[in-house]
Amino acid sequence: MTDPRLIPVCSPDDTDPKSFTDAAEAVAELQRLYEQAIDYLRSNFAQAVEEGRPECRYRAFYPEVRFFTATFGRTDSRLSFGHVAEPGYYAATITRPDLFAGYLTQQIGLLLKSHDEPVTVGWSRTPIPIHFAMLGDSDLTVPQDGVLPFLMRDVFDVPDLETTNDDIVNGTGFTFEDGSRALAPFTAQRVDYSLARLAHYTATDPAHFQNHVLFTNYQFYIDEFIAYARDALRDPDSGYEALVGPLNQMVTSANPDAPITEPAKMPQMPTYHLTRKDNQGISLVNIGVGPSNAKTATDHIAVLRPHVWLMVGHCAGLRNSQSLGDFVLAHAYLREDHVLDDDLPVWVPIPALAEVQVSLEQAVAEVTALEGYELKRIMRTGTVATIDNRNWELREQAGPVQRLSQSRAIALDMESATIAANGFRFRVPYGTLLCVSDKPLHGELKLPGMASEFYKTQVARHLLIGVRAMERLRDMPLERLHSRKLRSFEETAFL
Repeated sequence: MTDPRLIPVCSPDDTDPKSFTDAAEAVAELQRLYEQAIDYLRSNFAQAVEEGRPECRYRAFYPEVRFFTATFGRTDSRLSFGHVAEPGYYAATITRPDLFAGYLTQQIGLLLKSHDEPVTVGWSRTPIPIHFAMLGDSDLTVPQDGVLPFLMRDVFDVPDLETTNDDIVNGTGFTFEDGSRALAPFTAQRVDYSLARLAHYTATDPAHFQNHVLFTNYQFYIDEFIAYARDALRDPDSGYEALVGPLNQMVTSANPDAPITEPAKMPQMPTYHLTRKDNQGISLVNIGVGPSNAKTATDHIAVLRPHVWLMVGHCAGLRNSQSLGDFVLAHAYLREDHVLDDDLPVWVPIPALAEVQVSLEQAVAEVTALEGYELKRIMRTGTVATIDNRNWELREQAGPVQRLSQSRAIALDMESATIAANGFRFRVPYGTLLCVSDKPLHGELKLPGMASEFYKTQVARHLLIGVRAMERLRDMPLERLHSRKLRSFEETAFL
């Protein structure tokens, strides 16, 4: 018997699920359902703010894609995505189908092609938290509890961290309540959570993020990126359309010298986007120093399903034969960052991806105009160690130095292994090209005079190498870039 003290639940009019054999039509239906749900929550929230506690609890649900197959798909063994592993029921809750329209159309299209079975689009049973429904509406904000004359959770659904997790990508046996397995690597509420965090940390709308992401640990790279972007916008043949900075300030080819004003309060991770059609441009994120920031940034950017991310930053050279300004191309990682130990055990190897490695090496050769033995003189390929203690040099030396020597490490930083490991975990192709800025084991510390000269001569060249590598990777077929090395025994159909 229903407790009469509980207020009734009100939801948008129910709609029967629809089957589709055309990916674009399926995505259009996802967009229609999502907009209906968001409009319903926003309008009733605005009314509740104005009139007080309503006589109804308002609830709307994420749309979902469902798929059933009784047979194994006709899969191309070279393709690491686009098909399910075995017969059964599969589902994915969907948010922001406007933002992910291209991705969803591509992934659903591959699923239809692989299995020759329709997909079904309808309402899921996962409520949309009111905070996420308000994202993108500048006219409405969700106040803290105590401001309104009613408790928010009494009238609207609020974020639930128990259902916002990485169980799918971590491979811990995730299934939906009805037993369906996952079609996509993230649930809708996990995606919404990260979209909100990205807007907060970068001060840019997630819609501006491009498919190729560069990470750096110094503001100098941002300055060079802005200069490069302005030059690219002046070139009508570059294909780049705009430069977007914090607070979504935009510079276009029509006015490439327009200023970008630094916000009074800089975001934690300043981000700039050199945009191109279909998000094929480049985003640069200054994650600052430390593995915690590196994990935070990649945890959230991963939901955008970028095609590749690269680390281009500074490191400590560990070999006396290295010189300040030399490059380090990581082909292995010593992980002492500890921030991913619970998600990806340290015994899991993080393989180098051939396509990324080759693109980085070719970019170094192109920008430096060196090849063969001369190129080897300024670039070492080897293990990069990542630690969580910036002042490791001040501790007793025997233990750390012995481990570094045993690992054959040639460079040390605080971000690269974290970014690579999270790329592995999230199935995002990754790579690392660092620049030696000091050699603490050999008495060459990063002191002001040495640093300024180093920055003056090397940052522009290093940044350009990262951009050139991304441009090479952009031209690579998607199925080749997304290596099967990143896929486990039983993977989601969606990339």
